Amino acid sequence: MSRTSSSALWRSIAFSALASTLLLAGGFGYAVKDMLYPSAEAYTGAPVKSVLPEHKELSRAKEINVTAIGDSLTKGTGDATGDGYVKQLVSLLKEKYPAIPVKLNNNLAVNGIRADQLAQRLSTDKGYRYALRQSNLIVFTIGGNDLFQIANGRAAGEATGDISLETVKKGLNQGIDRLDNVFRLLYEINPNAHIVYTGLYNPFYNITDLRDGSLQVQKWNEEAYSLLHQYPNMMMVPSFDLFERSIGSYLSNDHFHPNHEGYAQIAERIAQSLD
Repeated sequence: MSRTSSSALWRSIAFSALASTLLLAGGFGYAVKDMLYPSAEAYTGAPVKSVLPEHKELSRAKEINVTAIGDSLTKGTGDATGDGYVKQLVSLLKEKYPAIPVKLNNNLAVNGIRADQLAQRLSTDKGYRYALRQSNLIVFTIGGNDLFQIANGRAAGEATGDISLETVKKGLNQGIDRLDNVFRLLYEINPNAHIVYTGLYNPFYNITDLRDGSLQVQKWNEEAYSLLHQYPNMMMVPSFDLFERSIGSYLSNDHFHPNHEGYAQIAERIAQSLD
């Protein structure tokens, strides 16, 4: 082999070696940079599709599936017909949306339940969670038992004479914290359903010593609205004004729960608030 050919061969080998070294160094540098400064465009896996129905106006839904939860007001206690506001609401929705099937899937309300107890069921009861996931309209009441058990240590409606409004005032934040947890769990379970919360009223408005309880009830409602406002699929309908001036007409004989007509007023307000 001539000196010229040998020199050319070694230059070719040297060039290839240099190129390989530079490529290796570049790759190593890129790998180190990627480890130290990972790119925001890194693959994170295929997107997870929601199994929940799309949140849309009820007037555009193929069907309306209603689930009711909460306390004795949602159960319908005080209504001699047993309809409460829930069944009357379903009837009103059938009239409002005649072309859409309306079905009451479940009424899971429990007499005497507090917000913390409802939150516990929402956290652990698979039946509750399943029913709520299958619904595109959820209606509920909660909080009356929290306020009145704070006031006198008994379930709402059991006693009125020993209610301490000062105790209610001091314990209000505790009840609101419980309510906040309920809202959070409902949104976690079904962020696409229309969720309607009925605010509280003061059933003792016509008792002079307890009329100021309306101030605490209104404070509860204000705080509840502020919490609900965070969630795009939740709303509150008021009820306090229905009962303060019409207690004799809309309350049952227990002087706490609505009668059939009182529940009818609540049902009408909820129906009006939708769409």
